[in-house]
Amino acid sequence: MSQTVDRALSILPLLAEGPADLGRVADRLGVHKSTALRLLRTLHEHGLVYRQSDQRYRLGARLFALAQEAVENLDIREIAHPHLVRLNESCGHTVHLAVHEDGEVLYIDKVESRYPVRMYSRIGKPVAITVAAVAKLLLADLTEAERRTLADKFDYPMYTSRSTPNAPAFLRELEKVREQGWATDLGGHEESINCVAAPVRGTDGRVVAAMSVSAPNVVVTADELLTLLPLVCRTADAISGEYSGRTPTPTPTSTKDNDSWQA
Repeated sequence: MSQTVDRALSILPLLAEGPADLGRVADRLGVHKSTALRLLRTLHEHGLVYRQSDQRYRLGARLFALAQEAVENLDIREIAHPHLVRLNESCGHTVHLAVHEDGEVLYIDKVESRYPVRMYSRIGKPVAITVAAVAKLLLADLTEAERRTLADKFDYPMYTSRSTPNAPAFLRELEKVREQGWATDLGGHEESINCVAAPVRGTDGRVVAAMSVSAPNVVVTADELLTLLPLVCRTADAISGEYSGRTPTPTPTSTKDNDSWQA
């Protein structure tokens, strides 16, 4: 039975390459045409494959419907939370998860630091969109036209001397983030708080969320926090793998292997 299931499932990635006739399916599976036909008929009955008028088979509409339903029911916060907790246990700093929703970037999860100093951020609270590292990652993934439209709409409050001063500077920062694949806020919102962030991507490679590690200068310097970037990026990759259904990469539980980061 397990071999039959394995063979049937092996047909799907073949048909994802394009329509195929019975002979090609049988050759790919290494079975007789009668065996391949039985498998195709079963998949057809469940709507997972469809037989065209030219007698070739392609993926069925039900497969796409199931995939869409599964994506819609995914809860990125539920998937990400165990990874965020492990990262917090490893580094000790505050960890956030954020999404872009209705023109705002919102925190949807937070794991507090282990030290007495607490950040003001709260779950459900919008971030400072022109300076926050998570916001830069989420907005950088938009098209150039979308980025320009949003940049022209924003106000640019100077929270500190390091805040983003205007739309051209913001667009340059977003382009930099797109190229390097990660983002920082080094005293842009609060002089004493630094942050490094990495993207969480879905099945299509688009950024669906952003996660970050933040810490005050009294605990670690900006340079010291930047040494955690490889760990942050690997955690984000692990979340992306689980969210998109790829084989997840185990989230590191130690910062001892923080080799130099290469974008």
